[in-house]
Order: sequence, then structure tokens, then C-alpha cells
Amino acid sequence: MEFKDYYQVLGVPRGATAEDIKRAHRQMARKLHPDVSKVPDTEERFKELGEAYEVLKDPEKRAAYDRLGANWKSGQDFTPPPEWDSGVEFPGGFNEGDATQFSDFFESLFGRRFRTAGGGRATIHVQGEDRHARVSIDLEDAYTGPSLTMTLHVPEVDGQGRVSMRERRLSVKIPRGIGAGQHIRLAGQGDPGLGQGPPGDLYLEVEFRPHPRYRVERHDVFVDLPVSPWEAALGAAVKVPTPNGIVELKIPAGSAAGAKLRLKGQGIPASTPGDLYVVLNIVLPPADTEGARAAYRHLAEQFATFDPRVTMGART
Repeated sequence: MEFKDYYQVLGVPRGATAEDIKRAHRQMARKLHPDVSKVPDTEERFKELGEAYEVLKDPEKRAAYDRLGANWKSGQDFTPPPEWDSGVEFPGGFNEGDATQFSDFFESLFGRRFRTAGGGRATIHVQGEDRHARVSIDLEDAYTGPSLTMTLHVPEVDGQGRVSMRERRLSVKIPRGIGAGQHIRLAGQGDPGLGQGPPGDLYLEVEFRPHPRYRVERHDVFVDLPVSPWEAALGAAVKVPTPNGIVELKIPAGSAAGAKLRLKGQGIPASTPGDLYVVLNIVLPPADTEGARAAYRHLAEQFATFDPRVTMGART
């Protein structure tokens, strides 16, 4: 996305409050609407106005936009800052400033029951907004279910409507058996409520960090196991590392490269446990000594009739 100074587009300073931004957008939209404006490039400017408002009206996007500071230059491509979409959502829900409007609305429906005995407005109690974030854990955490301390980047709005990002540290218990894409609910850790309304909840969507050894498909786990040619040909009992510890695996004689051996129930320990698949990878020893080369020559003599390319229809 090509950089544009959204504050300049809206004609507001960087310290503008949310109400200032809303008011400026309303005024500019009336002025630049294609149905009324005679400015030649009004459609493009109206589109830019909407784009600017979409970012600046959203506290999280605005905070991320502001964090780029002087690195934003004309013509520069848009590059989101770290944690642009991994922090907590700030949906811009109900706030204290809306209380009078809601009171008027309820009163229009239910009459004076929403006024106090002294003629004042009734207190509005509204539950706080839920928030959402993504968190990355190690695959091993899904096996052990540890308690982890996590840092989230949270947008914060001050009394003047200005937005900034702050760090929030949480101690989170990882449920044993949780899978990628599942959520952890932290009750009462969302936005505070209005009046005596309860706070919202915080939902953490789990994803696994890339692992140097394992691959995950739903609740199944895959690991590549290097084996020697004689282990694959003759069979062997070998030790295999798994996220749950070392296990001994019997390799059947005559195993081929790419063969999958299943360890039932050794995948992610969900209510229905996944399986762990060991994928055989036959590794040849190097022919880096005269003795090793002699061994390969002897092997070639023993298997003189063996053609690994017979299925290709090209005899050697």
C-alpha cells in the first residue's frame, strides 16, 4: 500500500482525539462527496479520505500507524510494524461517553423508568468488549500443558482519546492437548465494563512456532527419521525422539525410503489423541575412504542385476 499521511488527508493534527477525527471525516466527506463536489479529482480524494478514516478511527491500527514515525516517507510501501496483527484487538466498543446517548435511547423506549428519582439519568451497566489475540507456543507445550508468561501489545486510549500501545504481561495456563487454531479463554481479561457491568473476556488463538524436527497436521505429528541402508533392508530397533520423550521403534525388514511407521496415540494428546508418524529417510554413508569405496564396489557386484530405474523404462 502506497504511503499517505492520513492525518494530513483528514486535516487533523497527530494528537487529535477520536472525536476530532470523526468530526473531521464527517465534514470532509460532505465537502468531497462525488455527488456534490466539483473538484476534478474528487473521487480519488474521497477514496483516500475513507482509507484514512478506516485506519485512524481504529485505536489499534492508529497506534501501529503512529509507531512507524519518521520511517513513513512519500512513495514508501506500507510495511506493518511488529505485532500489527498479533496483539489484542481493540474493537472500539461502548465507552463512558456513550452513556447519555444510550440513556436517551432507552428512555425513548421505556419512558421515565430510566431516570432516577432526582430527575437524573439512570446508570447504564454494560459488559465490556471481548478481546482477541494470537499466541505462539512450542509443540512440546501441547504435550505438557505448562503455565507460560506472555507479553501482548495492547492499544490504550487516554482521557483525551489519544491512542498508544502498551505491553501487558499475562500468566497463561496452556491446556494439555490444545491444537493450532484453538482458543484459550481468559475470563474477565477483556475490556472493562461500563458502570457495574462485568469485564469482557480475552480469547487467545493458539499457533505453533515452526519446529526444526516435527511437522503438525491437526493432532497428528510427523518426524523424519534417518536410517542406514542395512537398517532399512534387514530391519532394526532404533530410538526415536518424540515431543513426549525417546521411544524405541522397530523398523521392519525391507522398508523403503519414505515409508511411514505409525505410533498410535503418540501425537498431540487431545481428547482423541493424534498419532505420531515416523517417515523413513535412508541415508548413505560417504565413500570417503578407500575401504568405503571398496565396500561400495563389492555391493555393486553383489547387486549387479538390480536396476533402481527399471520403472522408468530406461535400462542402463
